[in-house]
Amino acid sequence: MQTETIAAISTAPGQGGIGIVRISGEQAVAIAERIFRMPSGKKLSDCASHTIHYGYIWNDGHTIDEVLLMLMRAPHTYTTEDTVEINCHGGVFVVKKVLETALQNGARLAEPGEFTKRAFLGGRIDLSQAEAVIDLIQSQNEYAWKTSLGQLKGNVSKKIQELRQKILYQMAFLESALDDPEHISLEGYAHKLMLLLKEYQAELKQLIASFENGRRMTEGIKTVIIGKPNAGKSSILNLLAGEERAIVTDVEGTTRDVLEESIVLDGISLRILDTAGIRDTEDIVERMGVERALYHIEDADMILYVIDASSGLDENDQRIWQKIEEKETIVLINKTDLTEEEEELLLVSKQLPQCLQKETPILFSAKEGRGLSELSAQIKERFFAGRIALNDQITITNVRHKRLLEEALQSLCLAESSIQNGMPEDFYTIDLMDAYAKLGQILGQEIEDDLADEIFQRFCMGK
Repeated sequence: MQTETIAAISTAPGQGGIGIVRISGEQAVAIAERIFRMPSGKKLSDCASHTIHYGYIWNDGHTIDEVLLMLMRAPHTYTTEDTVEINCHGGVFVVKKVLETALQNGARLAEPGEFTKRAFLGGRIDLSQAEAVIDLIQSQNEYAWKTSLGQLKGNVSKKIQELRQKILYQMAFLESALDDPEHISLEGYAHKLMLLLKEYQAELKQLIASFENGRRMTEGIKTVIIGKPNAGKSSILNLLAGEERAIVTDVEGTTRDVLEESIVLDGISLRILDTAGIRDTEDIVERMGVERALYHIEDADMILYVIDASSGLDENDQRIWQKIEEKETIVLINKTDLTEEEEELLLVSKQLPQCLQKETPILFSAKEGRGLSELSAQIKERFFAGRIALNDQITITNVRHKRLLEEALQSLCLAESSIQNGMPEDFYTIDLMDAYAKLGQILGQEIEDDLADEIFQRFCMGK
């Protein structure tokens, strides 16, 4: 762990009410004392920890700014080191001058994520909690925020630690029995271990299975708008986005390529993809657009299937049905502003295949905004129902964690195979140790320096 005292601006760049310059390390208090003056003349080194002081930042006999300084002494700080936070006025130039003054008096400019890296190296948080910090900063909706906050508080860490302790106990028992067979018997142990391995595997599988929900929370639910030409797909995208993102005309086939927009609807992040209308066409460019639309259906989390209420259904709709019959689909009967006959509109929905009648189609009008609340409610119902996303269980959102969980699961499966094949007990410990190590890498208890550096480089400066 580097012992140099570091400093950085910890607030976002730009004009603001205040800006914060953070200093952390063995010399943090000494450096702050060189540049900070209190009207009372009291020395900062004589002040108690976790106190706030009014004064001025000085450099070469000149006042830089009027500030509030927060003093926090180790180990009860974010980094576990002595830390000083200078709250100055939030102008870009002023904050930079305060930082430059700290650097001129002995601090080094912090690297991206170095404050959090020191918190990790100091043992205040483990690596999974450190990664949750950047996820929390980058969260786009309430669900991503709650999940990141839970991981920061240690819900993933606790679960991984529990699994490691269970595996460690079995490893210790095996080693003890192999070293002292006269006093510790392994009779019947293989069967007992087999049952325990299945229990551990089930726990790992549950964590791995939560990754898809986690991905949707952090990246947004990939939602593909599909339908025939001129059904109103682009108008719906514009309505959801709250601005004219897509060109809308009465000419069929206007949309030729995929247009993507990220929106938040009632707290749920959606990655909306507007696609070319599905139909048979001789136009080579439009045909390429149709092929791209069909491609995006394959990995969509959810489909918004738009039907033109004024034109009804035809063979192009049947082609769409074949592609979306196993997808999570919400049916929008659009352009209801062109007719007031609700029975006629519902008759259209009765022509849909059974797989698309599991939920009531939404009578929609992109022009008038009709059906928007029903669409929001139906997405939210499916979200909370668990078909698309989260519940209160621990959710894995990090690809690195998922990969290590899968590798740990594979090691436990190998241990199970050794038991089934009647292999000596020594073979069990090899695979148990590997699973234990893989889980340790999630927490950062067994990790190489270059990987740690790569993880923390994702962070912003000052964090």
